[in-house]
Amino acid sequence: MTSEIKQFSVLLIFGNIENLILAAQGVAAHVNPLGLAILSLIAVVCWLSIGTFGTKIAMKYARYINFIGGLAIFILGIQAMMESIPGILSFFH
Repeated sequence: MTSEIKQFSVLLIFGNIENLILAAQGVAAHVNPLGLAILSLIAVVCWLSIGTFGTKIAMKYARYINFIGGLAIFILGIQAMMESIPGILSFFH
């Protein structure tokens, strides 16, 4: 069983990084921190439920899930950097 779960350790790491990116975007957009925390907790519970009940089904799709998760994090990172460029440029004027 440990070897089966080991495949999803990357998803756990990417999930935590994704939460950090979303939190940083929320701070940059001046979102209500309490609302952001509640939505983040809801997302964590949803992912926990999906991970707990969907692991057996998802085992054969682990490679695709890892790729899609990594791609989503990459796209969110690019989006966060693109949105911060105007603020960086206005700092130098």
